[in-house]
Amino acid sequence: MRDVRDVQMLGRTSDGRLVQRPLSGHLSVYLDFDMVMSVGHRITGCALAVGTIVLVWFLVALASGESAYASVSWFLRTPVGYFALFGWTAALWYHFCVGIRHLIWDTGRMYDLPSVHRSRGVILGATAGLTLLTWLIALL
Repeated sequence: MRDVRDVQMLGRTSDGRLVQRPLSGHLSVYLDFDMVMSVGHRITGCALAVGTIVLVWFLVALASGESAYASVSWFLRTPVGYFALFGWTAALWYHFCVGIRHLIWDTGRMYDLPSVHRSRGVILGATAGLTLLTWLIALL
């Protein structure tokens, strides 16, 4: 054996014969922008769950009375609150846009590389545009 990895590449078939199997690629070799977008889709899903808890907190405070609403409203109007709400809005639109792309992929379309590259630009642009549009409407 030439290398310590050769031991890791040895395997057996179902009938017991020794075979050499490939090693899985490492993130440093295969990391590309589409993988980052996929991980971003998962992260935004988790961020939406946390943001939904804040939304429920707001709705419960709204139904509970003036003092409860005042405390939630105070928090959401701080710079941290605005940043969290802006991030939640961006996560919502990003997750939505990537979800639309996944629905298109489920139909068997846009699997070719040029379409994937085009769609990521559309997703990022739509996320930015829809987030800014949402905040412009909300602040007017």
